Amino acid sequence: METELSIETIHQLEPGCRRLDRAFAAFLLRFTELAGENKQKLRLILQRLSAAQADGHSCIQLNDEAIKLVERSGLVDKEKPKALILEQNRLYMQRYWAYEQRLAEQLVGLTREQQDVVPEDAILERYFPALIDEIDWQKIAAENALKHALTIISGGPGTGKTTTVVKILALLLEQRADLAIALAAPTGKAAMRLQESVVGSKPFLPCAEAIKQLIPEQVSTLHHLLGSRPPTPYFWHHADNPLPYDVVVVDEVSMVDLALMSKLVDALKPGAKLILLGDKEQLSSVEAGSVLADLTEALPEHTQELLKSHRFQGDIKALAEAIKCQQAREAWHALQNLDFVSLLQQDVDVFVQEKYESYWRLVKQDADASEILQAFNRFQVLCANRYGPLSVQDMNSRIEKTWHREGVIDLRRQWYAGRPVMVVENNARMQLFNGDIGLCLLDDDGQLMVFFVRADGRIQHVLPARMPLCQTCYAMTIHKSQGSEFEEVLVVLPDEMNPVLSKELLYTAVTRAKQTVHVLATETVFNAAVQRKMQRLGGLSWKIRQHLGRE
Repeated sequence: METELSIETIHQLEPGCRRLDRAFAAFLLRFTELAGENKQKLRLILQRLSAAQADGHSCIQLNDEAIKLVERSGLVDKEKPKALILEQNRLYMQRYWAYEQRLAEQLVGLTREQQDVVPEDAILERYFPALIDEIDWQKIAAENALKHALTIISGGPGTGKTTTVVKILALLLEQRADLAIALAAPTGKAAMRLQESVVGSKPFLPCAEAIKQLIPEQVSTLHHLLGSRPPTPYFWHHADNPLPYDVVVVDEVSMVDLALMSKLVDALKPGAKLILLGDKEQLSSVEAGSVLADLTEALPEHTQELLKSHRFQGDIKALAEAIKCQQAREAWHALQNLDFVSLLQQDVDVFVQEKYESYWRLVKQDADASEILQAFNRFQVLCANRYGPLSVQDMNSRIEKTWHREGVIDLRRQWYAGRPVMVVENNARMQLFNGDIGLCLLDDDGQLMVFFVRADGRIQHVLPARMPLCQTCYAMTIHKSQGSEFEEVLVVLPDEMNPVLSKELLYTAVTRAKQTVHVLATETVFNAAVQRKMQRLGGLSWKIRQHLGRE
């Protein structure tokens, strides 16, 4: 998308708009007195605004001609909010402007709170021993988090974001043992990973056992933390009924959209400390906004990037760094010459079948559900697109048809033992959320059940008939893989370049793997994706800087 959209550019984009975009425009056009060609031009702008929101933008930017037309439409008003908001050259739906405005005000308020709980140097050095000729980025992040009510810690895989935040919590608890602490993540999978990291980090803390015991191990999803109230978009906790926690830690913030972050910050109690963890190089949220990237840009003094990777080394790191720096030639060279990242040379259907053999062996043996779940998570197919050739839909269909021909499964039945599914809608009553992955397996009574690993490690099972909307997921989109880790991944790109492909998408896909990455792509498409940087349109960063007097 261009930085500024002229009416001519919008007209070129019109054929791709959805029925919803047309309906949105038709509804608002009922409230304008514009007629003829001007009304037609306004319709195109409104359709593009609706489509842009679906693409993750919180607004669109207009040129002078389009701005004047919108101002004459009667759909915006500088004195009182209407359905649309025009702010400088940015056109918003009123709701998304309000989310940005409220979030900017709340975050700036947090930046002005000084909490000054930095302990003595000797205590800090106990947690962060002095390094020789090296900057301790983790220590700097900890000092910032102890001083401020808002801290953003960004870093790639293995840079120690969780290790750092666990040390921060221990330091805070040494100063005040009665702190109420909440740990959260956007999805169940991300919550489970954070919980595993916290549990794994606690034994190595240089503090008393009593302090270790005070650090919580329970991690909830953000929807559960805030208290979903289905089927409404509202939560139990908000400004008038705040969360009871003194410290709130949120992991995988790149996945958190504008609306959810606004509601989270709104629900913090006065004086609470907010610590946000994430990788600013990853994809932005599926829904509107690019919150983590905007915050790191607008609040550099409250952001610390961890630059040293402690476990993410070797081939995968080399490939990820080349992609992040948009070095297409180096990235393609890495795929051809390194050991643990490679271009897929063999038939993709045969390759995938081989990788899932150990999983199917356990399914046929009626092994323990937890063992089968672990086996399934060792390998994952990640696709750029949901539909079309080499998409999630295409790969899932091909995989199932292969096993159907070989008699492994019976596709005449929707549910079969071994079918992996991903939940695609939130169901707070069942504690199942968008992105949760389960396996359909036989229980001890021979009944088909869908088994999930919850954030606390327990196994939950649900009757297939009671499942919320879900889809088969031998393959999933790269977007949906955020917050997950697999031993080995196959990254599948389409044969032609499309708007979804970007360096952020590839970086996210590659960093889902702990050991091995395979890529199925042509050189032309791969290089074009590496060289394309995504840009979400929005005004959050500008609003924060404006509130701070920097604009």
